[in-house]
Amino acid sequence: MLYPPHQPLQAAAIPPQRGPAGPAREDESGPWHTEAVCRRDEAGLFFAPSKEPTAARLSREEAAKRVCARCPVVIECREHALLQPEPYGVWGGLTAAERRVVLARRRRREMELKKAASAPRIAAAG
Repeated sequence: MLYPPHQPLQAAAIPPQRGPAGPAREDESGPWHTEAVCRRDEAGLFFAPSKEPTAARLSREEAAKRVCARCPVVIECREHALLQPEPYGVWGGLTAAERRVVLARRRRREMELKKAASAPRIAAAG
């Protein structure tokens, strides 16, 4: 299981293992989430408390996105959240609702490409 970068360092001290999305990225610096800026921030910034008022949620999500904006592994984090898919929290600068939109667009694009690939080709007149 990949450990979310939002966990405090002591909670994520167990080495990452193979997760549902595949093996953790290992390179000279270790798995991607070890470089995540959010590891130094409070996890509550990235995940909603129960019955959070809308204004508070929007403010918290914007603060979390500002953290993501300065993160060197924001793309890896976003792809992790899209591949899992992570149903809650801000991951890779996107909220759960924003990730659902991205996934829907990807599915629609894939369907359009498959449909275009399987459509009969009409020879150009000339």
